[in-house]
Amino acid sequence: MNLKRVQYRFYGVVQGVGFRPFLYRLAVQNGLAGFVQNRPEGVTVEVEGPAPVVDAFALRVREELPPLSNITRIESAMLDIRNDQVFQIIPSDDQGRADVHIPPDAATCPDCLAELFDPSNRRYRYPFINCTNCGPRLTIINTVPYDRANTSMACFDLCPECSKEYENPADRRFHAEPNACPVCGPHLTLLNRDGASVTTDDPVQTAIDLLLSGQVLAIKGLGGFHLCVDAANDEAVRILRARKYREEKPLAVMVRDIAQARQIAVISQEEETMLISPQRPIALLKKNDSRRISESVAPGVTNLGIMLPYTPLHHLLLEKHFKALVMTSANQVDEPICIGNREALTRLSGIADYFLMHNRDILVRCDDSIAFSASGKTRLMRRSRGFVPQPLPLKQSYTTVLALGAELKTTQCIVKNNFAFISPHIGDLETPQGRDFFSESLALMKRITQTDPSILACDLHPAYFSTQAARELKAERIIQVQHHHAHIVSCMAENQIDGDVIGLAMDGTGYGPDGTAWGGEFLIASETSFQRFGHLQYLVLPGGEKAVREPWRIAASLLKSAYGPSWREIAGRFNLIPEKVQMDLLDRMLEGKIASPLSSGLGRLFDGVAALAGLRHRVSFEGQAAMELEALATTTSAPPYPFDILRKDGEPYRVDTDFAIRAMVDDLTAGRDKAMIAASFHMTLIDIFAAMAGEMRKSTGLNRVVLSGGCFQNRILLEGGIDRLTKDGFDVYSHSLIPTNDGGISLGQAIIAAAMTKNGII
Repeated sequence: MNLKRVQYRFYGVVQGVGFRPFLYRLAVQNGLAGFVQNRPEGVTVEVEGPAPVVDAFALRVREELPPLSNITRIESAMLDIRNDQVFQIIPSDDQGRADVHIPPDAATCPDCLAELFDPSNRRYRYPFINCTNCGPRLTIINTVPYDRANTSMACFDLCPECSKEYENPADRRFHAEPNACPVCGPHLTLLNRDGASVTTDDPVQTAIDLLLSGQVLAIKGLGGFHLCVDAANDEAVRILRARKYREEKPLAVMVRDIAQARQIAVISQEEETMLISPQRPIALLKKNDSRRISESVAPGVTNLGIMLPYTPLHHLLLEKHFKALVMTSANQVDEPICIGNREALTRLSGIADYFLMHNRDILVRCDDSIAFSASGKTRLMRRSRGFVPQPLPLKQSYTTVLALGAELKTTQCIVKNNFAFISPHIGDLETPQGRDFFSESLALMKRITQTDPSILACDLHPAYFSTQAARELKAERIIQVQHHHAHIVSCMAENQIDGDVIGLAMDGTGYGPDGTAWGGEFLIASETSFQRFGHLQYLVLPGGEKAVREPWRIAASLLKSAYGPSWREIAGRFNLIPEKVQMDLLDRMLEGKIASPLSSGLGRLFDGVAALAGLRHRVSFEGQAAMELEALATTTSAPPYPFDILRKDGEPYRVDTDFAIRAMVDDLTAGRDKAMIAASFHMTLIDIFAAMAGEMRKSTGLNRVVLSGGCFQNRILLEGGIDRLTKDGFDVYSHSLIPTNDGGISLGQAIIAAAMTKNGII
């Protein structure tokens, strides 16, 4: 008989997803001998037997992968025959540098869900049921390789029944590291606001009763706590908002199933696929006319953030009683989500009435991911639970680089070989807790990639915390990257393109090399350099940061630019300026740019137009005015407003929007429908994108257009821009896997620094 022994090394997401038991069963079914082993770099298997059977084994591995696994590379080598008699799983080897890809957390699978509600099953209504196809992964990991001893399950010794499952190759829980049951696993406790235990035989049912009575609960999940109320109880929602100081920003809700989701939202087939995926993101869906939940959940916008249950506990809570539950991150404004029991009791004091906790530690803070659908693709707005730390494959291999992200919606990124590992969503770095999370995340990223990069990348802005942190870290080299260059390159990396491109970087603000705030940028960019071809005209922001919070100030600036001295009369006609404001002082600020920085940001233009249209003179959260202006624009058939493209020799092109503002004021004065005005503004921007891209193609010969920046979260701009530019003959690239907002900045920073290093530029 022609015997053969081959060693295969599998790289990628191959630990914690049932990959070893899958290989074991496959080998045993085919009568092969050898072993399988977790190693720091992945999974190694050696199989020995008749040559055709060994070859068939390798083919079946590729065709029959477990649902949560993802192989990125396979290496093979012929070995000497050892005459093994059996195939076995041998203990993990934890020596060496890890190159394994840690799996993300996954929603409860159908098999576990069936057991959860089966009265004859020993795990009936057990809130921590899981198997190799679902359950916690990243959020319980301390280090690699992914073995129970390296997770927060290490303190729970398997009972005989669970141990038998764990060791039985035919069982779905064969080597399922989080395996547990009511006898040996984690359990729930219910505490009141003082931290005292609530006496109950059924914490879940008592929690349901409390929610039905209007109480605010803090509920411990996979990657942190949620604050939870009955979404149909208007008073409970209002109480939660008041306690959390979240006046108007939309709240996410969780519903039992797709049928319930359809009762409160319009859902396409693509959006349904997004909702039921193992990642279970919050999906932004169009509201329907139902009044089944409180209007206070998402006031002033047309979308609802909806997710389906992704833990057994969620399924139990939503089994019978609720149309929807508000499930919002458990934190104060701008702080990271709570993960620890004692932490929650302290930080959520005064917000939660009760705490539904458990004793399985969350080791990695991981917020819910957020996604929406546009132009036939699912687009991530926040990439976190369910997606992280799945790495992004890169077009080429790079030296190891750590990038520290921006100031808002912060993530970190480590580029290692031909993969980019992006951290869970960190968020804003304006609070001590946010900065602590930044450090916590940094340690996590180094640990799971088994790296300590000596090359750092950060933003150009000198006052960003992430920039200051770079200076305090041990590094051979720090490379500062311009914000909008990073935006464009992040999209290039995601789409695996290189070379020069036309880049449209549209957001609220980013530090420009000239010291002004950029944000409406038309760049010629590559992985190593960029040229500012053009930009939206600068706006004066009277009062600086105050103008971001009070968009009427930006509206005044728009009128001053468009009308000169007569702007005051028009502002008075629209009741734009608050009574307490001294008009002479405001006029001097605008004229002399006193305490009034310049900004080319499209986000700021959105703010000013929203205020001019009477939508929003003040905002309570970032992007609120722009979101409401998008929600108002209910048609795409409105004619665009006029604009001009200007250029002085030696200077970038400048898009003059004064014509558009004057036309808009005429429409407002004439009483034109504001929905049509909002739509015309959006169509104007799409025309601007197309006109500037045309100028750039004429000047450079380039035909690839890359769209990035937070303004492309606006579905009208994104879909309209892609459609128009494609019709104009451009090859258009946009974000899908990585957020187009500042959550993608770290990826762009890392690639730019790595490419500059690789090409000897720095």
